[in-house]
Amino acid sequence: MDSKSAFKPIPPALLDQVNQAVAVLRGGGIIAYPTDTVYGLGADIYNDEAVARVFHIKERPLNQPLPVLIADSRQVELLTGDLSRATQLLMKKYWPGGLTIIVNKSSDFNSLVLAGGAKIGIRMPDHDITRAVIRELGRPIVGTSANLHDRPAALTASEVIDQLGNRVDFILNGGRCPGGKESTVIDLTIEPPAILRRGMIAEKEIMALIKTGGN
Repeated sequence: MDSKSAFKPIPPALLDQVNQAVAVLRGGGIIAYPTDTVYGLGADIYNDEAVARVFHIKERPLNQPLPVLIADSRQVELLTGDLSRATQLLMKKYWPGGLTIIVNKSSDFNSLVLAGGAKIGIRMPDHDITRAVIRELGRPIVGTSANLHDRPAALTASEVIDQLGNRVDFILNGGRCPGGKESTVIDLTIEPPAILRRGMIAEKEIMALIKTGGN
């Protein structure tokens, strides 16, 4: 694991919240949590009942896949075997960070997050608290934004409450999200690769890296 993705100690004041969040996830519950971009809405990706609740809470159409957050690059192997040259370049450059990479799912991975499709969006957030939750849970979590479908993303715990109220089982309050906007989303399953959502990282920068092959 490189220095960018190395785990840092969690402040004692937040450690109890991390443990509570993990307990809720293990019990099939739904959490909201801070990231480097915006607040996210999380569930255990292997618990289809919990994932279905995420769709319901957000009022998100069931045919729109949910992205997934990982704690470290080793968890990528649980989700995909599609580590093309472009995928590896983007992972190395922008993870942890504000880039969601869409790749082909592993033949062994099945979850309601896929919405019946064969692609999966993966991101490693640059936020120690959230990655601590994922690490302690021992598996990736749903990584969609904690807001109603087609409503503005939430940047604080209070904004999550304003939109979702008591629909969420636990809100991990880590303060205001520093990024202020959602992650950039790129689909690497098509040629040429396409930006599906503009966000934290500039499209021009991403495409230049792919084009030059990192040179």
